[in-house]
Amino acid sequence: MSPTLAAVLLIGIFVLAAALIWLGLGLSRRARRLEEEAPPAEPAEPAEPGGDVAAPPRPPRLRDRLGKTRAAVSRSLGALSGRRTIDDEAWDSIEEALLVADVGVATTSRLLDELRARAVAARVDDPEQLVTLLREEIVDDLSGIDRSLHHAPDGTTVWLFVGVNGTGKTTTIAKLAQREIENGHVALMAAADTFRAAAADQLTHWAERVGADVVRGQEGADPGSVVFDAVDAAGGRGAGVVLVDTAGRMHTRVNLMEELKKIRRIAERTPGAPQEVLLVIDATTGQNGLAQARQFAEAVGVTGVVLTKLDGTAKGGVVLAIEVDLGIPVKLIGIGEAPEDLVPFDPAEFAGALFA
Repeated sequence: MSPTLAAVLLIGIFVLAAALIWLGLGLSRRARRLEEEAPPAEPAEPAEPGGDVAAPPRPPRLRDRLGKTRAAVSRSLGALSGRRTIDDEAWDSIEEALLVADVGVATTSRLLDELRARAVAARVDDPEQLVTLLREEIVDDLSGIDRSLHHAPDGTTVWLFVGVNGTGKTTTIAKLAQREIENGHVALMAAADTFRAAAADQLTHWAERVGADVVRGQEGADPGSVVFDAVDAAGGRGAGVVLVDTAGRMHTRVNLMEELKKIRRIAERTPGAPQEVLLVIDATTGQNGLAQARQFAEAVGVTGVVLTKLDGTAKGGVVLAIEVDLGIPVKLIGIGEAPEDLVPFDPAEFAGALFA
């Protein structure tokens, strides 16, 4: 390499190094200036002595979980915005909203009649006010109903759970068993679905997870004998609540419905039992859930409904059809997978979430 070329390269290296040093100094001065201009950070408030650092998780809000049903209703009710008079098109929009939510034709017709009467009595002439009146009408229809889960005043409480496969019956039992245990009760699960070994295995798995006892029989054994053994064992084990899982059966299968009647008769040998016969319905089935409720109510005298998967459907209006048409209270609703997502049904919260 010639001396001239070497000198040029050396000078270039020195120039590049100087430029990098200047750039670094400039960035450092700018960072210090921004720190000086920034307002001082607010001091963190000291924690209360002995208090928890993190706040407890907020219970699930129904409004947050009914998004699909609310969106379907809102699309239909959007036609009311900007209208100046209550005309046939306004009533058609409300009817469409109720039908879209799977309230059902009969219940929708009755609600519209009551809403018209309420609108006349209140001298309402603004179409958008009809939504407020409808919300009030729904709350009135669903209020004044006993939605509590009943326990025996003394001795063993027996709850029967019925419903078709895939509704979330077993997980509902597990969540309620966990709740009873947290409330200081000893829970015992009865695996009366003896038609499938996997069903008893699943219930046993859940019992181990939540800390409940379990009674199961051999595959193909008489389901009634499992219920008898469970109730009998409850006294010896100090169990306060027996939760009976039954076979997932189609409501149209007469012989299987007869089996359910037999299970109930065996439970009735304990005075006052069963305190609850809970029908677990998948909300995504919509009006088919109403048919299930009707058949099960006739067969085993359903005392309440647990409506699961309400967060995953636009058919939440089936609550109205079940309660108004059949007079069976919806006692619990499932709005998620976690144990705390099985919550008591609140009519005012439901109506507010539906028409928010």
